[in-house]
Amino acid sequence: MSEDKTICPHCGQKMKRWGTPSDSSWGEAYWYVCFNDECQYYVRGWDHMFNTMKVKCSYRYKYEPDTGARGPLP
Repeated sequence: MSEDKTICPHCGQKMKRWGTPSDSSWGEAYWYVCFNDECQYYVRGWDHMFNTMKVKCSYRYKYEPDTGARGPLP
């Protein structure tokens, strides 16, 4: 049985299909993004961004189905 890559590995919730901006250079029409505000990837991101970049923001986990890339949504 294959792994469902649209399930967030950090919180276990189903990620939402998110249309990338048409004027972006990202190439793909859509990604899957975890919009769970209680996801530990998102929650830990606040401290990480402040401690490393001195900015008050976070990031969300994303999966790019066309390339298989996974990681932070910028």
